[in-house]
Amino acid sequence: MYQPLGYGPDGPLPPSQTLPTMYDLPSESAGEPGLPDLFHLSQPRLLDETLLSPTYPGDQRFTASDLNLYYDARHSLWHKRPDWFLVLGIAPASNQAELRLSYVMWQEAVAPFLVVELLSPGTADEDLGKTLREVNRPPTKWQVYEQVLRVPYYVVFDRYESQFRLFGMRGMRYEAIELVGERFWFEELDLGLGVWSGVYAGTDGRWLRWYDAAGDWVATQEERAESERERAESERVRVEQVMAELAVERERAERLAARLRELGIEE
Repeated sequence: MYQPLGYGPDGPLPPSQTLPTMYDLPSESAGEPGLPDLFHLSQPRLLDETLLSPTYPGDQRFTASDLNLYYDARHSLWHKRPDWFLVLGIAPASNQAELRLSYVMWQEAVAPFLVVELLSPGTADEDLGKTLREVNRPPTKWQVYEQVLRVPYYVVFDRYESQFRLFGMRGMRYEAIELVGERFWFEELDLGLGVWSGVYAGTDGRWLRWYDAAGDWVATQEERAESERERAESERVRVEQVMAELAVERERAERLAARLRELGIEE
């Protein structure tokens, strides 16, 4: 008996069985230039390093940078490539063979919670929703994040103007969120995101970085390692001081014992 493509004996098959998977879809755009600039590599790494959420540990969240995000099952090749995004309730790969080649919505079924775009002169208008969709062309980034995926939070960071802008879903549209001191607290994560001035990856500048409930910046791997070294050194110094004090006490006791013997007094 003839069955149309995409149909099983009980009717239409689910998209996960009929649509291309991340192994079938391209992981890079044809004709796109090579790797992003160093800032586009370092900034996402800092976001990953400091994303230590008490409510979503590492095995309950997925982050990616410069990874194709396929969002429309009817147009399976349409995709965007966020500079960084966070998905809650989705685990990262547990082994190398399972590392994602892309993020495919009809497989994952969970949209990002937060998308970060790092503004550059060539993409500024699209990142900020100032471009219109062209006829017979895919929707813009803003339209995908706002109207298709309905990503709850969308961040745009302009390192040239050192400007941090945050948009949140209010009803059916994004609205700009007023920031206090270039910071915003995410109740869902029990973490906040703000602009930090300092040196990261050997480069001095202003960076997006997570902070904790006390308002302190979450430490990077290097800072945590340095803190451990400082604690170890502090403990070594403390032990040496204690040993020195014990040596002094022992010497004092020995002198006292010798004096008592001179006086013919038994201890």
